Order: sequence, then structure tokens, then C-alpha cells
Amino acid sequence: MPDLTQIGPAGPQKVVLITGPSGAGRTTAIRALEDLGFEAIDNLPMTLLPRLFSGPPLGRDLALGIDVRNRDFSVSRLIEVVDIIASEDSFDSSLVYLDCVTDTLVRRYSETRRRHPLAREETALEGILKEISLLGSLKDRADLLIDTTELSPHDLKAELDVWFGGTVGTQMAVSLQSFSYKRGVPRGADMVLDCRFLRNPHWDKRLRALDGRDADVAAYVAEDPRFASFFARVRDLVAELLPAYRDEGKSYFTLAFGCTGGQHRSVFVAIALAKALAERGWQVSIRHRELERRAGGAHLGQQDQDV
Repeated sequence: MPDLTQIGPAGPQKVVLITGPSGAGRTTAIRALEDLGFEAIDNLPMTLLPRLFSGPPLGRDLALGIDVRNRDFSVSRLIEVVDIIASEDSFDSSLVYLDCVTDTLVRRYSETRRRHPLAREETALEGILKEISLLGSLKDRADLLIDTTELSPHDLKAELDVWFGGTVGTQMAVSLQSFSYKRGVPRGADMVLDCRFLRNPHWDKRLRALDGRDADVAAYVAEDPRFASFFARVRDLVAELLPAYRDEGKSYFTLAFGCTGGQHRSVFVAIALAKALAERGWQVSIRHRELERRAGGAHLGQQDQDV
């Protein structure tokens, strides 16, 4: 393989590599980054990757879509390229892995009636399982993991805008999420904290239909004698950890708060911490998984043509 250590544009350039199982939303992600001003290249043969970085600067940041459909695809070769790019001061690189649960991938293939690239003569499920196994080491190496299982194309575009909308490279982006333990812990979270010990607004009939964004729910949770101490410790811990992660070169940090239904306590705590971190100058985004799910909307498999 050609040596990339001596090549690259004269100045720092963002390079975002998008990968993950087929059907997880790569096409949507590439288009979203293109809308953000990236030069988007999809399905480039692996042997041409070194040549891409050997030319003059493109003048724009670069987004590359790479998965098993790329000609001569090789996980080890891709990891080698990723490592070399990451080691060069000329590039500000990120490996983004789009993840998705198996059942959802099967459903998306069923909806589009397309064959899986690794299962020309087999079922889509068999191809999906092969691909997930093949990409395991890439998932482990990802700088940013985005679970698209419950995301619509609009949601995925908004998520990428948070990470790559112009501030990446200047400071670490922080994402706070709320979720329900009934539906599992969000994949890709760097830290998960359990809020189920706090008093539950669900048992108050006045508050049951509301959520943690409501002032009455917020007051109810905050009145728990354990809340003030818990929140102060979490705030101080996160405020201490974020600069350390940033100094280690981490560009993204995701903290998820969980409660039983993902409606009251976790939502309120995520919002409260987001305000506290924003006051300290951090770029913070919030995602409430269960509230988004109830709001409905088309999911990636229904609109993303390239699955």
C-alpha cells in the first residue's frame, strides 16, 4: 500500500469517513455533509484512497462514504488508512460509524426489495449478520457512533449538523440524551447515568401526561432531597472530565441519562445539565429519544434509497 505519511494538503482539512452496515443511512449522511459544504465522494475504490490524498488541497472539507460495496473493500486496509490520516497534522479526521439494530435493517431491506451486497443468493438477514461481523473492528475504532435505528432522515441530518456544522475542530461537541431503560441503553454513549432513584412524576396524576420539559415536572423532580447533591456532583464531574477528553483529542462526547419511561426525570436532568455546561462555554446539543419516538415520522429505511 502506498505511503501516506508524506502526502496530503498543505493545510489542515477535515476528512469524515462514513461507514457502517448497509441500510444504516450512509447515503443520507453523505448528502447531509454535502449540504454542510463538504466535498462528498461515495463508493471510491479502496486502491484509489491514497491517490485522493496525494493531490492538491480540494479547497473544501472531505466526506467519504465507505462500506462493503466499495471495490476491493478491506477492513484492515481501511483501518490502516484511517490511522495514517489521523496521525497527520494536515488532516482533522473523523471515522463515523452508523449503527442500526438487525431487525430494523432486515425491515429496511424488505421495504426496498433490494438484495444485500453480501447475500446475493441468501436471505438479507444472512448478509446483514455477515456484514456486522465483518465491520466489528471498524465499529470499535469509530470516533463517533450514531445509532440510526429510530432516526428519520431529518433526524440524522440534524445529528450530523451538530457534530460537523462548523465547530468541530475548534472545541469538543457535547451531546446529552435522555432515554428509557425499557427500550435499552443508547449505543454509542460515552457515559450513562441512571436517574431512576429520583422521585417519579409518573405517580402524580397531574404530571403523568407531561414530560421533563414542563416547569411543574422540573420542580417536582428538583424537590427530591437527593437531587441537589446528585446534580452538583454530576455537573462538577462532567465539567472536570470534558477538558481532559478534549486534551486527549476527543472531538465528541455523549452522556445519556436514563429513567423508567424516558419521559420525566431523565429529560429534566439532561436539560438542567445542558444549561449548566452551556453557561461554562461548551457546545451542547440535547436529544430526548423517547419523546422523539412518540412524535413519530418516517424512518431512514423509508426514504434513504441507497440501503
